[in-house]
Amino acid sequence: MTSTQMIKFLKKNGFVQVAGGKGSHKKFYNKITGRLTVVPDHKQELGKGLEHKILKQAGLK
Repeated sequence: MTSTQMIKFLKKNGFVQVAGGKGSHKKFYNKITGRLTVVPDHKQELGKGLEHKILKQAGLK
């Protein structure tokens, strides 16, 4: 999964981008669950470990 696909997936699941994030990273927050996660913003594939960690932080896995 690329970071662009991950961002679309998070948005479909109620996450919105919030201010912050350094460099090429974006922060996403879900009001309902209160969860916050950071996603690198590049066009490359995310590593399997990073993909798993982002989904776990978001409460989607």
